[in-house]
Amino acid sequence: MRQRARVLVCSLGAVLLFAAAHAETVVLGLSQHEVAITTDFRGSHLWIFGAVRREAPIPTDSDLDVIITVTGPALPVDVRRKERRFGIWVNAESVHLSRVPSFYAVASTKPLSDVLSATEDLRHHISVGRLVHTVGAAEVTSDVESFTSALERIRTREGLFQSQEGAVAFDEDTLFSTSLALPSNIVEGAYATRIFLVRDRKVVDWAETEIDVHKVGLERWLYTLAHRQPLVYGAMSLVIAIAAGWLASAVFRIFRR
Repeated sequence: MRQRARVLVCSLGAVLLFAAAHAETVVLGLSQHEVAITTDFRGSHLWIFGAVRREAPIPTDSDLDVIITVTGPALPVDVRRKERRFGIWVNAESVHLSRVPSFYAVASTKPLSDVLSATEDLRHHISVGRLVHTVGAAEVTSDVESFTSALERIRTREGLFQSQEGAVAFDEDTLFSTSLALPSNIVEGAYATRIFLVRDRKVVDWAETEIDVHKVGLERWLYTLAHRQPLVYGAMSLVIAIAAGWLASAVFRIFRR
């Protein structure tokens, strides 16, 4: 009898802990679930919004923060270091990273170092540096840190890696929203969008959805033709080049007369 009572108490405690951990849950929304890349695509803005659903009153002993991330398709990347030898610049050491997000943006209500512990960052791969450092492996050199840092700087300069601390508006600890810019050089694929609720530097809940980025119109037709029928694409390109050259020559002869 006592054994059953202990089991019942332990089970009730586990249920209460589970309920307490899930007393705050996230409800997310997107301004659009797909982005169309056309021939004149110059980038897009994505508005992400949502709310916090609660089963209990808002705790007053700690602050609730929101972190939003958007991750593009992962691709392999070779990072090379150039060195000057005999008066010319040549490729020296290199590192092969097997899975690097083609695009990554993170926005938060406050600086990440103030709201997120290193353990939670390692668990969920939220910060840009943590994400890059956990997806690759060295092939030639052991100095991976300098290569991943260089890749992070290059992608940040190109707008493909974004860190917007303090960019998430959070009203009355319930409604949140932010806007992220998708540059014109993004690639096709599914872009994972995650929203984290953080309290006491720990993730209490998170949700995920996807944004479909794809080419449309003439851009899509040319892309599909080049990848599925490369011989036809090459022949067509050759014919267009010859026709363009002949037309330019004909126009030039007319003007010479």
